[in-house]
Amino acid sequence: MAKYYLLKTEPIEYSYNDLEKEGKTVWDGVKNKFALKFVKQMKPGDLAFIYHTGKEKQIVGLAEVISEPYEDKNGLPVVDVKPVRKFSKPLTLKEIKSMDDFKDFYLVKMPRLSVMELPENLAKKILELVD
Repeated sequence: MAKYYLLKTEPIEYSYNDLEKEGKTVWDGVKNKFALKFVKQMKPGDLAFIYHTGKEKQIVGLAEVISEPYEDKNGLPVVDVKPVRKFSKPLTLKEIKSMDDFKDFYLVKMPRLSVMELPENLAKKILELVD
């Protein structure tokens, strides 16, 4: 069964639109030990919400993990991802914080974490809210 994750990116550095243009990318640059733990547990077929940081602060699209974790040139775990779809109605951090369902979500409790796992119930709630 697929697991769900959230991957954060600064859209001026790498956006969901960039992922769509490229067709796939290596999700790298993660250095936090707790975030790296999540990268190491990713499997092909897992789904990842793409979250734009900075001024946007919103979940903008969905990607699929297409590789097992492997080490980059710095010895850090990375995975390959491909775009699934861009959301017509992104879900903002403000909206997330306003809902009781998300009070224990890593994005709310540990906002600096760049990669995080989502419980299935929260992933499904996000998918309902963006459609």
